[in-house]
Amino acid sequence: MARGKLRIYLGAAPGVGKTYAMLSEAHRRIERGTDCVVGFVEHHDRPRTEVMLHGLERVPRRELEYRDGRFTEMDVDAVLRRAPAVALVDELAHTNVPGSRNAKRWQDVEELLAAGIDVVSTVNIQHLESLGDVVESITGVRQQETVPDEVVRRAAQIELVDMSPEALRRRMAHGNIYTPDKVDAALSNYFRPGNLTALRELALLWVADRVDEYLKQYRSEHRVSAIWGSRERIVVGLTGGPEGRTLIRRAVRLAEKGAGGEVLAVYISRSDGLTSASPKELAVQRTLVEDLGGTFHQVVGDDIPAALLDFARGVNATQIVLGSSRRKTWQYVFGPGVGATVARDSRPDLDVHIVTHDEVARGRGLPVARGARLGRSRLVWGWLVGVIGPAVLAVLLNNVDLGLANDMLLFLTVTVAAALLGGLFPALASAAVGSLLLNYFYTPPLHRWTIADPKNIVAIVIFVSVGVSVASVVDLAARRTHQAARLRAESEILSFLAGNVLRGETGLEELLERVRETFGMESAALLERAGDVDPWTCAGRVGVGRPVARPDEADVDVPVGDHMALALTGRVLPAEDRRVLAAFAAQAAVVLDRRRLKEEADQAKELAEGNRIRTALLAAVSHDLRTPLAGIKAAVSSLRSDDVAWSEEDRAELLEGIEDGADRLDHLVGNLLDMSRLQTGTVTPLIREIDLDEVVPMALGGVPEGSAELDVPETLPMVAVDPGLLERAVANLVENAVKYSPPERPVLVAASAIADRVEVRVVDRGPGVPDEAKDRIFEPFQRYGDAPRGAGVGLGLAVARGFAEAVGGTLNAEDTPGGGLTMVLSLRAAGARPGLLPAADGTADRERQIS
Repeated sequence: MARGKLRIYLGAAPGVGKTYAMLSEAHRRIERGTDCVVGFVEHHDRPRTEVMLHGLERVPRRELEYRDGRFTEMDVDAVLRRAPAVALVDELAHTNVPGSRNAKRWQDVEELLAAGIDVVSTVNIQHLESLGDVVESITGVRQQETVPDEVVRRAAQIELVDMSPEALRRRMAHGNIYTPDKVDAALSNYFRPGNLTALRELALLWVADRVDEYLKQYRSEHRVSAIWGSRERIVVGLTGGPEGRTLIRRAVRLAEKGAGGEVLAVYISRSDGLTSASPKELAVQRTLVEDLGGTFHQVVGDDIPAALLDFARGVNATQIVLGSSRRKTWQYVFGPGVGATVARDSRPDLDVHIVTHDEVARGRGLPVARGARLGRSRLVWGWLVGVIGPAVLAVLLNNVDLGLANDMLLFLTVTVAAALLGGLFPALASAAVGSLLLNYFYTPPLHRWTIADPKNIVAIVIFVSVGVSVASVVDLAARRTHQAARLRAESEILSFLAGNVLRGETGLEELLERVRETFGMESAALLERAGDVDPWTCAGRVGVGRPVARPDEADVDVPVGDHMALALTGRVLPAEDRRVLAAFAAQAAVVLDRRRLKEEADQAKELAEGNRIRTALLAAVSHDLRTPLAGIKAAVSSLRSDDVAWSEEDRAELLEGIEDGADRLDHLVGNLLDMSRLQTGTVTPLIREIDLDEVVPMALGGVPEGSAELDVPETLPMVAVDPGLLERAVANLVENAVKYSPPERPVLVAASAIADRVEVRVVDRGPGVPDEAKDRIFEPFQRYGDAPRGAGVGLGLAVARGFAEAVGGTLNAEDTPGGGLTMVLSLRAAGARPGLLPAADGTADRERQIS
């Protein structure tokens, strides 16, 4: 079955007419004979919208009960059974009532589309998930109901329902959107002119981007290469030179002259990955173009003009901005240059701007061949072969007559050998010396610097040309091999570094140590300061040597932003090493920021936990402590009253109520004090060896008789605990179990020995706790299920676990076979090796080390 198509009416705010437009479309389709039904449409008591529902078939809604109320939602099954051609589903971002088939309405729509039903829906721009932060910053309201952008982008049609802020506010004032009692509040808050204008701009820009995507898709499918100047797009060609900043600023000024102008900076890199551009300068230019609202792109291509034009046509650009050539006049003999070639090959619909700058005609700088790339030993042997080799060969050939052709081949062999060993310059020296010796000793007239036969001149020229060509090829191959090896090493280092940093495996000091080791430096430090005039401070430092207080005191310093720098001491690094060093510096800043964010998050978590406990504590004081106090006060006031003559039974009942209230107060205050001791870390257990049958029976004194059964064998080994803390922990467990266990099913308190542990199990037959809530019940101020407020402040289990861990034990919850909950308190037997505890899942063969 073919998937249905989705059509969305998008608006900037409520009331612009999305639902009205959707219903109008439904009437048009019905008039054309299309089977169209209303799956869910909410008219919000707007008369004109309600009128549009007349004449449309409505699928009955599904009724749901939630929190003592009845709500209606779209009945997805009913719509699927009806199987119309088109279904109207309003408010795509709506959150369904709990108990519905899906959590979100857009998920309902996905089911209809999968069944081959076309859907027409509505959504406001503020409900798009990616714009949540932007909308909150504009309106001050965080949208809770959102729809993923991808759901909306996949729609076959998106129609913008637009209305000016003034017209929308008039509709609001006339009562066409909200009821009169809500109009004033809406106009002065969400529907302010500034809010509506900003939301309208968001909607227009989002739809414009979507239209741009449609256009790109159409041009790609129909292979349209001609420029369609529907929007000014300016491509800036960067070379990695210093003139790039001037070109970017010039392009931005050109874009600002036209509405909706866009700047795209592009750098063409060679396919072999080798480039003479400055990575640092490219990074600066990338930051600049992004700060000015443009985008940076890197394209691979050996033919720079062709790659640049292909990119410009691919993005439907209208203008190209290039800089005047930095080549000197004599360098134009090698070609017209990139700017002239692009201007020549561009079509009339693509304008090319050649911008002058300060680096015009100053030379691009040719790469200098350095023999060091071949190694010192090869360089020495190359010079020996290139200079001494021709002389030795001349001495040998003076005793043998092989003919000029063979002599030239032998000298050429020496030149090639010098090129293979030492590169360009030894080969040039060998060619020069060899040509002179050939001319003097073997070319008629002999022993003279003149050449009689023109053919010999041609032969010597060919000999020199071949030698120079071979030397150039060898030198180029050596340079490329060196660069490729270096780039591979750099990529491996950066890949390893990025992987560790992204996985959070590298701290600041570890990263600085790796920097120091990688570059062989004495020390590495990350310096920062708050402002331009503030002193530098050290955020992290590793290594030996003198401490660096400022970046200018270091042998190498790499800036990271405006107020941070990576400083190294030991030696001065070559320029080619600074590329990787800049990446290390940026990663160091990221690691530092992440560490500080983690510290702030930990502090915020502690503050939030403290606030939560304080809030719960206030709630406990305001309600749970006040209830027994009110009961005590009422009973005492009744006893002291002279207006009523109380019988002995009444007096006994009132006194019993006072005693019960006092006991509850004592229990609540005790738990609060215990929790505060645990939170502040002031619990100091006094560990000693003791039998369980001396402690556990005392813990049952706070529960009614017959509500708990005890099974603690006398043969159990002794345990090393604090008796007072153990008694309080078991007492809290038993009281909690009795609270939830049925009266006819007493709680079982049993103890047993397993290996070097002793377990105390408190077993109840209550409703039990699901697995996902077993850990949560041990958190402070937590009551599971619908326990009444008077049942306590929810500290009993938290205190019990805290005391258990304080004496070196563990406390976990398990399901009782046949129904109920079992609390397992695991203690270390006397004489057992300390520090080993049972696994969290209660198995007997797993242990974990106390941290």
